[in-house]
Amino acid sequence: MAHDTATATRTRLRSDELGFTARLSGIAISRLLGLFMVLPVMALWADGLPGATPLLVGVAVGGYGVTQALLQIPYGVLSDRLGRKPVAAIGLAVFLLGSAVAAGAEGIWGVIVGRLLQGAGAVSATLSAWLADRTRDEVRTPAMAIFGAAIGASFLLALVLGPLLAAAVGVRGLFWLSAGFGGLAVLLVLTAPGSTPAAPSGPRDWSGVMRPDLLAMDGAILVLHAALTAFFVLAPYLLINEITLPEHRHWQVYTVTLAAALPIAIPLIMRDGREGSRYMLLALALLAGGFILIAAGRSLWLFGAGCTLFFAGFSYLEAALPAAMSRRAPAEQRGAALGLFSSSQFFGAFVGGTAAGAIVGTLGAVAGAMGVAAVLGGWLLLAAFNSQSKHAD
Repeated sequence: MAHDTATATRTRLRSDELGFTARLSGIAISRLLGLFMVLPVMALWADGLPGATPLLVGVAVGGYGVTQALLQIPYGVLSDRLGRKPVAAIGLAVFLLGSAVAAGAEGIWGVIVGRLLQGAGAVSATLSAWLADRTRDEVRTPAMAIFGAAIGASFLLALVLGPLLAAAVGVRGLFWLSAGFGGLAVLLVLTAPGSTPAAPSGPRDWSGVMRPDLLAMDGAILVLHAALTAFFVLAPYLLINEITLPEHRHWQVYTVTLAAALPIAIPLIMRDGREGSRYMLLALALLAGGFILIAAGRSLWLFGAGCTLFFAGFSYLEAALPAAMSRRAPAEQRGAALGLFSSSQFFGAFVGGTAAGAIVGTLGAVAGAMGVAAVLGGWLLLAAFNSQSKHAD
């Protein structure tokens, strides 16, 4: 009995671990709200700016991803050498600057520059590594689950708040709010306890970071976020041109479908288990099936059903993949491994937004949605084949 009690105590977060997890979750929420609040309303707003084209609108929506992709690894490696705290503070200050630049921009290129600077605050890997540094191995999964849930909650909250706040303060106002959130995040970082990385000299041998299982997760997060930003470029055009739903009602679609997705996604996340990918095939089926309905949908009900399935699959994978990566990455190279993971994630955001914008400008939004559905379907087939091969072995 005493042994069971001791075991239960070891597998629960201590108060200091729980408090630090809550602090980093608040930092992540502050930053990601700033990135994501504009997603549901940005495409149509940016389309009316001087110099805008569908391609440049796509770059503006997903442009933060390219600087995130380029800088996650340098930030992660630097945090292994200098510590997580100073690197996180610098990155968040750059994010604040980018939000202000986008808020004051007069044309599409100014917004693109602002979004690139927002992305240059590439501290996702640093925050994940910081959390891993300050939690024990046996409680890392629940800590990462809380952190991942905060990220997922910020995503859901941003999609709901974005259109509502934009109606009151405009899209420029959203960018100013993002700057305020960035300032709050900097304050939370500066008042947080520091962290000593597992390898202060930084990783020298990248073989641990480039393992096939880790690279597979890097590829998975890339495709997942490419699909997400492609969705938010394509969805406004589909809702207006194919379903004839007025712009001021789009937020209702996002809110209802996100709420409907949660009862599907949350049980999967809670029952996920130690491997972090038990329900991978089911989540991929939800993603692919959802986008097939989105591409085929000519009614609001069919489109909404597709959005619900897509958001359910996305929400599960958004929590499961980072948790699995943090457990499998070598401790002494955790910052670098999570840097590559986050780089892949945000490069996917850039690719998805840019490609969707280019396709909208040439072939139309329906063709873009069909293309995303094909990519997700291919991912599902590849994952199913790999799963069968592992069982056969």
